[in-house]
Amino acid sequence: MTAMVKAEAVHKYFGHVQVLKGIDLEVRAGEVFCIVGPSGSGKSTFLRCINHLEQINAGRLYVDGTLVGYREKHGKLYELRDREVAAQRRDIGMVFQRFNLFPHMTARENVMEAPVQVKGTSKREARDRADQLLDRVGLGDKRDGYPAQLSGGQQQRVAIARALAMDPKLMLFDEPTSALDPELVGEVLDVMRDLAQDGMTMVVVTHEMGFAREVGDSLVFMDDGVVVESGSPRQVLSDPQHERTKSFLSKVL
Repeated sequence: MTAMVKAEAVHKYFGHVQVLKGIDLEVRAGEVFCIVGPSGSGKSTFLRCINHLEQINAGRLYVDGTLVGYREKHGKLYELRDREVAAQRRDIGMVFQRFNLFPHMTARENVMEAPVQVKGTSKREARDRADQLLDRVGLGDKRDGYPAQLSGGQQQRVAIARALAMDPKLMLFDEPTSALDPELVGEVLDVMRDLAQDGMTMVVVTHEMGFAREVGDSLVFMDDGVVVESGSPRQVLSDPQHERTKSFLSKVL
């Protein structure tokens, strides 16, 4: 299977603080890859490096065989121009903890915006596609609603539809349910389950261990900027090998 994401010895510093300490991992095409670990372990930072929202300080990150954010020449890396980075990001959808919807636009307009502005899709085509996607996430009846009129779970589902509108080959989810009231978590996870069944490649930073066990194909446990343990979700969650993993899971399971 092709690696959709490949990280080789990825390091990241914020000033003098080293947040990622040599991350090596591979996400296969069509896989749901879950990343778990305590707050401050580097999970979200790593996710943001995949689409170059954060620059790495050493190592290499590839998406679908293409180096992210840099061009390599004679063994040296040269940062890509903003326009080139933006072109790479078109293929990578990202869903954040906070929904980041445009408050002055309806659900439909939020979903239409990127295809029209970035891809030059016609408004009619973008509207039809937005309606399809809102139906898909169970919000066909809310297409004319503004974010302030929607629950957190509904806003997050609009955010997923918006990411899908660009037809990404990879979806990144940064704790997509952590800002939601408990009773709204399920509706977002259901949409993610559907995406997984359709074969979407997904990298999911999550605290939802049940989702990771049921839907995930691979799981890594990160702590203090390193991958401590990796394997199938069921194996890591039910039979962790490392003391640090055992200690973390004893608190969250």
